[in-house]
Amino acid sequence: MAEISVRKAEERDVQEIAFLETVCFSDPWSVESVYHDVVENKLAFYVVAEAENKVIGYAGLWSILDEGHITNVAVSPDYRRMHAATLLLEMLLKTTEDAGIKRHTLEVRAGNEGAIALYQKHGFKVFGIRKGYYRDNGEDALIMWRE
Repeated sequence: MAEISVRKAEERDVQEIAFLETVCFSDPWSVESVYHDVVENKLAFYVVAEAENKVIGYAGLWSILDEGHITNVAVSPDYRRMHAATLLLEMLLKTTEDAGIKRHTLEVRAGNEGAIALYQKHGFKVFGIRKGYYRDNGEDALIMWRE
């Protein structure tokens, strides 16, 4: 198993994060959107997971007062089931809690059982549903919160 490390995302990671967007999501963010969040958005915080000298995953969050809205958690299909998502989420939560975030929220596809289990393992609970939230197929999103 490859050794995985997690660190704060930097400008040099934008292209690899944008590539992961296209691999992991049916409605990916553009390179420009990723660049804005990682480099320019003062309310955003991103971390990347690395293995074998490449970015294999990332997670991002927007800070809104004392709340953190998790935007994305993604891991390359080649590196799934190696705990990269857990490492990313744990660093994201710890770092933002240390910075004053008291609550975290996110939306997750209602059918994404693996992601839902990961978030529940870290104390997230379902508080609502956004009907037809995802543009690509109209799937519902579960709204989850962690306090």
